[in-house]
Formats: sequence, structure tokens, C-alpha cells
Amino acid sequence: MAVSTLWFPLLLAAATAGPVTALWPWPQYIQTSDQRYALWPKNFDFQYHAGSAAQPGCSVLDQAFQRYRHLFFHTVSDSLTGRTEKQYKAEKNTLTVSVATPGCHQLPSLESVENYTLTINDEQCFLLSETVWGALRGLETFSQLIWRSADGTFFINKTDILDFPRFPHRGLLLDTSRHYLPLSRILDTLDVMAYNKFNVFHWHLVDDPSFPYDSVTFPELARKGSYNPATHIYTVQDVKEVIEYARLRGIRVVPEFDTPGHTLSWGAGVPGLLTPCYSGSEPSGTFGPVNPILNSTYEFMSTFFLEISSAFPDFYLHLGGDEVDFSCWKSNPDVQAFMKKKGFGDDFKQLESFYIQMLLNIVSAYGKGYMVWQEVFDNKVKVQPDTIIQVWREEAPVTYLKELELITQAGFRALLSAPWYLNRITYGPDWKEVYMVEPLAFDGSPEQKALVIGGEACMWGEYVDSTNLVPRLWPRAGAVAERLWSNSRVTDLEFAFTRLTNFRCELLRRGVQAQPLSVGYCEQEFEET
Repeated sequence: MAVSTLWFPLLLAAATAGPVTALWPWPQYIQTSDQRYALWPKNFDFQYHAGSAAQPGCSVLDQAFQRYRHLFFHTVSDSLTGRTEKQYKAEKNTLTVSVATPGCHQLPSLESVENYTLTINDEQCFLLSETVWGALRGLETFSQLIWRSADGTFFINKTDILDFPRFPHRGLLLDTSRHYLPLSRILDTLDVMAYNKFNVFHWHLVDDPSFPYDSVTFPELARKGSYNPATHIYTVQDVKEVIEYARLRGIRVVPEFDTPGHTLSWGAGVPGLLTPCYSGSEPSGTFGPVNPILNSTYEFMSTFFLEISSAFPDFYLHLGGDEVDFSCWKSNPDVQAFMKKKGFGDDFKQLESFYIQMLLNIVSAYGKGYMVWQEVFDNKVKVQPDTIIQVWREEAPVTYLKELELITQAGFRALLSAPWYLNRITYGPDWKEVYMVEPLAFDGSPEQKALVIGGEACMWGEYVDSTNLVPRLWPRAGAVAERLWSNSRVTDLEFAFTRLTNFRCELLRRGVQAQPLSVGYCEQEFEET
């Protein structure tokens, strides 16, 4: 009860203090006042506490200090007048950072702890966290607390924050198959994800239209399956760069290689992988999903996913499993004979289940966990108990909240994406619908609700490429970020609008071409750099 009685006074106190109205996502507990301290760009620095497990040489924090120093002050002129400096006696020239446990050179994981406390008062300016990942989240919050007066002086107000994420998996999906996204655009997106405290980049690398992943083991996949093998591919080095860039921002990279459907781009590079479709008794010349009846299919998948398991070090791979069209399988006489031999009758869901179980066994043998789309669960495929099921269908076969209820009832962990397909746009402030989603608003026990580990905003690429990705994503994706980070009671739309509008202006200041939420202006408008 102590938590609930504390919550609303703190929320109100913070809401009435002007400078914190750019905080996004909203912290779990915050107390702030009008008392303020000046920050001088020339003098300000970061330092490690003597007792911190992280010290100089910690790659994650050393680089974060450089980034955030630039973000704090990059719009300031080289000098501020001595007259201005003398005007304000209370100053904060150092943020001291202390991390409790070592881990500077590791990768973030689903289990990573992101808690932090931030204390800014007369005695100290102090950031304390359990891990470097929590320190990153605290640095972002600190950066959003800094504001600038009319005379150009930087200030930060007296503030106490205790913060932690509501959900451990807060993801963003980008689709690089329907339209290729340049590497620089992916890296830029990772930056803005960090500003919003997202921590998972779900990389939907390949799909029917193109195969841009440049496989070392099977180079013909990209050579024949990409839009242009000279320009529209992601090399091994590109993948490494994305993973390291994300790591330094506390973001995991989970790749998706969706099978047995959504694989038309695989066919040219691996002859015999896809199922030949028939028109009557003759092949039609077209191809369907991966051919599940051949040993060669599983030999290929075994070799291919060995490479993927090495190239992408996160514990989890996303294996897809959605929208499998059975019509080609139904037309193929060899598939029909296999079905009869296996005793599947006319139930092609059993054939799909057979394929996916074989694939899951392959991936499990490499010591990997896996995520799948909800059809794998809906079609009653036997999966490992630690499988993560991602819910993407809003209404069919049941509502997404009912789907979450059924998945967690069966003991599986779940991710929600259904109401957060940001590629779908409407005229007006559609962020509000995104923001008001409550992932746990289904009938279920506390144990069931604990199995919902978070969610993802999805940006599918049918009508999105590097020309419109940024304004379509931001700040709308921020609405998902706050829902997954902040307390479930943070639902006041007017309060959210004020903060998200100000945060959007801060994104413009940082060079992010985020679209407006309504009529208005920012003190510093976006300019091409």
C-alpha cells in the first residue's frame, strides 16, 4: 500500500514543475522542486564513483558519457559570458556514476536489470544503478532533466528519481525486406530507441520480396534473392556493427528468419527448398512455402541456422511461423503422399506442425531460445515450455487480449504487438490509441500476467523506406515505449500530450525528424544537417 499512497503526490508534484514536462517515458517515482542548479558546458564532466564496479575503460559508459555530453550541450556557443556565470551560485559540474555489478563488456539480455536512482540536491549529483544498462537509462533521464533559460544558461532542478521498467522486453521491429533500409538509418533508429528506453531491436531481415542478409555459408541467397547484391545487402561486418552499436546503447538484436511461409526470396538461392505448386497434374511453375517433406530441407536449415546462431549472439532467435498458405502444399502430389504416409489426413496444420517442430529441434540443439508468431500456438504446434509467443492479430481467431489469456493459461511467455502496428496510419493524433493500450487487461491470474514479458512496436515496410521511416516512427513509437516502461497508472492523456510534445521538440533538437503531434512550434525547429 505504501507504493500506491506515494504515487499520486509524486506524480502531481512533478507534473506541476515545468522543466520535467519533457520526461519520456515517465519514471516510476519522481520528486522534484523549483530549486535549480546551473550547468556550465565548459566545466561539466562525468566521473565514476570510487566504489563503482565500472571504472574508466568501461566501453559502455565511457562512450555514453561522450554521447550525452554532446546531447546536453551541442547547441551551445563556445563561451558563456563571465557575467552570466556569476549570476548563479548553485552549480552542478559533475555527475557521479556508480554501478554495483561488473559487466561492461557483456551483451544485454532479457534478464538484464535496468533499475537506477538519480539524486540531484545540494549535496550530490549522483546516478546509482545495479548494472551498466541501468546507468544508460539513468543518463537518458538526466539528459531530459536539463533545460535552458532565455539567456542561454543550462539548468537542472533538484530531483529524486527511483526508476525501473515495468516490462523487460520493450522492442521495435523494422522490416528490411520489403524495402531495404541503409545501415546508417538502422543505426540512427537505435539512437532514438535509446532515447525512448526501448531495449530490443527485432530485425525482420528477410521476407518474400528480398533476402538482403549476406550469408557466408550460402552466398547465393543474397546474390539471387536481394534487390541488388552490390548495394542492397547486409554483410557480416554490417551485422557486427549493428550488434555492437546496439549493445553500447543497452539494446539487444533479435533477428527474424521467418519460415516456412514468407520465403519466396529464398528460392532462387537454394534450389529445391520451396514447394513446387501444381495446376492439376502438372507443376504450375510457381512455388509455395518451404518444402517440409524433404530431408534436404532440414539439412539446409541445420547448416543455415548454425551460421545465424553464431552471427547473432543474443540467446533468442525469432523463427516466424505466421501466415502459412496451405494451397500450394495441397496441390502437390508428393506432399499429399507424405501426408497420407504420416497419417495427417487433410489437416495441413499437422504438416506445418511437423516442419516447425523439426526446426525448433535444430535451433534448440544450438543452445538458442526462440520466439514465434502466434499461429504456431494457435495451430497447436508442440513447442518448448520457454518459447515466447508474439501476438500480432487484433481480432482473429480471437481478440488479442483473449489470445494473451490463452497463451499465458498454457504457461507460455507472451509479447504483445497487435495494437502497435505503426505502419498503419490515420489522419490525426493516432498515438493516443497506441498509448491507451493496457497489455494486462485480460482475465487471468497474477501468475499469468507475469508471463507477459512486454511488447513491440512494429514498422512493416510495404510503404516505408528511408524517406519516411523516421517521421512515421517518432514520436508515435514513444507512446509504446512509455506504456512498456512506466507504471500502469500513467494514463493521463493531457499530461502525456504535454510531455510527448516537449519530448518531440527535444528529438528535433537532437536532429531527429519526428513528426508533430498537433498544431504548434518548437523553439528549435528541425534543420537538415
